[in-house]
Amino acid sequence: MRTPHGYLTYCTNIHAGESWNDHFAALRQNIPGIKKTISKDKPFGIGLRLSNQASLQLQGNELQIFKDWLKQENCFVFTMNGFPYGGFHNTRVKDQVHAPDWTTPDRVAYTIRLFDILTALLPEGMEGGISTSPLSYKYWHQADQQQAVFEKTTEHMLQVIAHLAMIREKTGKLLHLDVEPEPDGLLESGPGFFDWYEQYLLPTGKKYLERRSGYSAAQAEQVIREHLQLCYDVCHFAVGYEDHAAVIRQLRDKKIKVGKIQISAALKAVMPNPAEREPVAKAFRQFNESTYLHQVVARLADGSLVRYPDLPEALADAGHASVKEWRSHFHVPLFVQDYGVLKSTQDDIRDVLAIQCQQPFTGHLEVETYTWEVLPDALKLPLSESIIREMEWVIGYLNEAD
Repeated sequence: MRTPHGYLTYCTNIHAGESWNDHFAALRQNIPGIKKTISKDKPFGIGLRLSNQASLQLQGNELQIFKDWLKQENCFVFTMNGFPYGGFHNTRVKDQVHAPDWTTPDRVAYTIRLFDILTALLPEGMEGGISTSPLSYKYWHQADQQQAVFEKTTEHMLQVIAHLAMIREKTGKLLHLDVEPEPDGLLESGPGFFDWYEQYLLPTGKKYLERRSGYSAAQAEQVIREHLQLCYDVCHFAVGYEDHAAVIRQLRDKKIKVGKIQISAALKAVMPNPAEREPVAKAFRQFNESTYLHQVVARLADGSLVRYPDLPEALADAGHASVKEWRSHFHVPLFVQDYGVLKSTQDDIRDVLAIQCQQPFTGHLEVETYTWEVLPDALKLPLSESIIREMEWVIGYLNEAD
C-alpha cells in the first residue's frame, strides 16, 4: 500500500511452497483478507518471492493469468525477493540459502528471469527492485581466493545491470538489483558493502559497460548507480551492531541508492557474569532450530565483535567471560519487543523508520519475517493475522513518527 513514506508491503517468502502453483495458491488464500484489512479499497502492493522453479513456470499463459488476478484484486507487484533460489521452507536451508551464489551462471540466469517477470508486472510510472544475496557465503572461500571471487561475482552482477539498462531503454521502466548484506555473507556489513562498491563494482563496471555498451565513463557510472542499489535489512545491520544513522549518512555521501528497507527484527540479550548466564542460554536454545542459519555476533567488553556462524557454536561458547551482549540473526515478530531475558532489536527498526520519515532514502518498505513456522510454539499465531499485526505495527509507527 502507498504511505506518505513509501510503498509498504510484506515479503511472500513467509509462505511455504516452491512451485508456482504453490506460490499462487498461497497468494489467493492470504492476500485478499490482508488487503481488505490493510488497504481496503486502495491498491495493495505485493513483495513477491519466486523460487527458481516458480520463475520457470510463471511464463506465457500463467503470467497472464496472474496479471489478470492482480487486476481483479486491485493489487500490483513492485518488489521481489531473489535471494533464496531453491527450497526455503520444510527443508534444511542453512548456508544453502546462498546457493547457487553469484560465482555461477545459474544465479545470473535466475535473476534476469525474475527481472523479466517484474518488467511484465510492474505498473507504469513505478520503479521496481529485486533483493539478492551478498555475492556468496564467506566460509565457502579461503582468504587467498576472495579477490578472485569478488571479481567473478562482480562481473556476473554487471551482466544483470547491462540487462536492466536495456530494459530501461526499451520500456522506460527503472529496475534495480538490491544487494542485501547479511552476517557471514561475503558482504556482511556497511563498511564491507562500501569497500566492494568502490573498489570492485564502480571501476570494473565502468570498464565493462564502456566496452560492452559504448557508454562513456560518466554514463557507465550513472547506469551502475541507478541499477545496483542496497537492500537495507534492519535485522542484519542490527545483528552487526551498526550505527544506522552513520550508515545511512554514508550512503547519502557516497551517492549510493537504497532499493528498499526490509523491516525485520533480531534477538538480543545482555550477557551477565558467566555464572549467571544459564537463563539466557536456555532462552536462546528455544530458538536453536535446524532450518535456517541463526548467526550470533557477540560484543566484548572492549567493543570488539566475535562472530559465530550459527547458534550451536555460540551456545558452546556461552561462558566466554569477556562477552557483554549477544545478537542473533533470527527474524522475530516486529510487534514483540520483550521475550523475558531476551529482547528484540525493535528499537533499531524505530531508528531506521524515523530517519525514513524525516529524510526519506528509499521508496520501498517491506516487512520480512519468514520464520513463523520455526518459532517456539508460544509465539505462533495464524499466519494472516500475524502479517496484519506486523503491517499495522509499521503503519502505526510511521504515523507516530510524523
